[in-house]
Amino acid sequence: MTEFLQQLINSLSLGSIYALIALGYTMVYGIIKLINFAHGDVYMVGAYVGYACMTHLHLGFFESLIAAMIICTILGVLIERVAYRPLRNSTRIAALITAIGVSLLIEYTMMYFVGADPRAYPEMPDYLTGSFAVGGVIIRNQQVIIIGVAVVLMIALQFIVKKTKMGKAMRAVSQDPDAARLMGISVDRTISFTFAIGSALAGAAGVLVGVYYNSINPLMGIIPGLKAFVAAVFGGIGIIPGALIGGYVIGGAETLVSSIGYSLFKDGVVFAILILILIVKPTGLLGKNVKEKV
Repeated sequence: MTEFLQQLINSLSLGSIYALIALGYTMVYGIIKLINFAHGDVYMVGAYVGYACMTHLHLGFFESLIAAMIICTILGVLIERVAYRPLRNSTRIAALITAIGVSLLIEYTMMYFVGADPRAYPEMPDYLTGSFAVGGVIIRNQQVIIIGVAVVLMIALQFIVKKTKMGKAMRAVSQDPDAARLMGISVDRTISFTFAIGSALAGAAGVLVGVYYNSINPLMGIIPGLKAFVAAVFGGIGIIPGALIGGYVIGGAETLVSSIGYSLFKDGVVFAILILILIVKPTGLLGKNVKEKV
């Protein structure tokens, strides 16, 4: 039981990070039906912003977290306006190829400026490096903060989507953009806001990963980004609660595989889950089959 609880804490920490990234995927897809493959690289930029704030500006963890969220918000809006908005009425494949191109552009632009070598986050304060035991289960302070920050951000997102005017606009645009436009909703502004929120969450995840694993590099967004995409598909892409469930399921599966001594197969297991869910229930766990009129 102690081992189970220990792995549960580990999976919650990892799952929280995947859930934050997956939320960006699912929000963007839900509103404009685009798989934003550059989203994982926004998460990478957030990790580097947090690193720069802590190393060069000597800011604390929470200040660096906020700074990364702000920078990634701006980056997300720029990506939408420059790369995706001109192609909004184009074919799906054109937008998808553009997303892959933006992803590569961000990766190698970052590599040009910071180099390809991994960077280690600076030494963390005591409240981040300590740990405590509960009934034989060792819980690191980092894990508590990661889970806590993720939960707070998810609650804030749910409040924005369900209780605010912009959240109502997001839901309206996701259901019928033309009808929303006729009702006086600015579709362009709503889509930009969606990118901003999703990118801010990815930036926060980047800082949390940097603190947790203490290593970042310009290509760090590829695999976690794909795993977060798997999480979004698992839960039902376009459905916010589904992204949360998918993130924790993928984090739990990866932790379980590693805990039984098959860490080399943890990535393969995640993508096997993707194949399985596409075969059994292509719309995802919470998704529903929707008939398209011809």
